[in-house]
Amino acid sequence: MSYNNYVDADAAVRAAYDFINPAVAIIKHANPCGIAVGRDKAVDQIASAYRKAHECDPVSAFGGVIAANRTVTLQMAEQVSEVFTEVLVAPGFEPEALELLRQKKNLRLLQLPADFGRGNQEVRQISGGFLVQDADLFDPTDKLLAQTEKWSLVSGEPADADTLADLEFAWKACRSVKSNAILLAHSGASVGVGMGQVNRVDSCHLAVKRAGDRAAGSVAASDAFFPFADGLDVLLAAGVRAVVQPGGSLRDDEVISAAQKAGVTMYFTGERHFFH
Repeated sequence: MSYNNYVDADAAVRAAYDFINPAVAIIKHANPCGIAVGRDKAVDQIASAYRKAHECDPVSAFGGVIAANRTVTLQMAEQVSEVFTEVLVAPGFEPEALELLRQKKNLRLLQLPADFGRGNQEVRQISGGFLVQDADLFDPTDKLLAQTEKWSLVSGEPADADTLADLEFAWKACRSVKSNAILLAHSGASVGVGMGQVNRVDSCHLAVKRAGDRAAGSVAASDAFFPFADGLDVLLAAGVRAVVQPGGSLRDDEVISAAQKAGVTMYFTGERHFFH
C-alpha cells in the first residue's frame, strides 16, 4: 500500500459510509469517479451499487480505489475483477468473492471492523503547525442529520418522493467531492461529477460534460451556494430537473429567479459542505 492508496481508500470509505443503504464509492486522486446506492431489493444490492457507480465514469474508474459499506458478494467481485483496481475496502467478503479477488495480483483487499466508525475530528498539518476541525459527517443511522424536511423550497413544485430521494442522495454524495463540487444524480447514482475547479461554473460544465445525455432529467447538488446564476444556468440548459444547494449568496434572489423561470424545483439546505 502506497501513501496515495491510503489517502484514496480513506476518501472511498468516507463516501460509502455516509449511506445507510448498500453503497459503493470509486475514488481516484481522492475524488469520486462514481457513487451509488442499491435500492432494488430484488437484486444483489451491493453489486447493483457497484455497477451504477462504475457506469458514472468508467474511464476514470480504471486504476481506482473502491469502498463498499456491505459485504462484497460474488456478483460484485465478478464485476470488480474485470477492471484494474488498486484497492477494495469493505466490512467483509463472501468466501467465493474472496477466492476470486485474491487471483488479482495487484489488488489490495482491506477489511474494516464490524463496528467501524469515522472520527469526529479532522487534523491537517500545515507549515509550522496543524489544524483541527469538527468533521463534516453524515451518520447514516441518524435521519436528523440529512432530514429533507429541514430544507427550504425556494423554487418550483415540491419534489415527488423519487426526486426527493435523489436530491438527498446527491446532497450526501457531493460532500465527498472536493470543492467546488457539483454532482448530478439519477436513480440513486451519480451520473456526472464536477470537482476541484476554482469556480463553480467550471464545475457545472464538467459535471454536465461527464454526464452527457444523462444530465437531462437528473438532479443536481452543489456543495456551496451559487454566487451568480451562471453556474445554475449551465445545469438548467442541460435539463436538470431539480437542484439542492445551501443558499446564502448575496445574489440568491437572482439564482432563485433563474430556477423559477425554468420551472425547476430548488431547495436550500442552510448548510454547506465545502470539502478541501
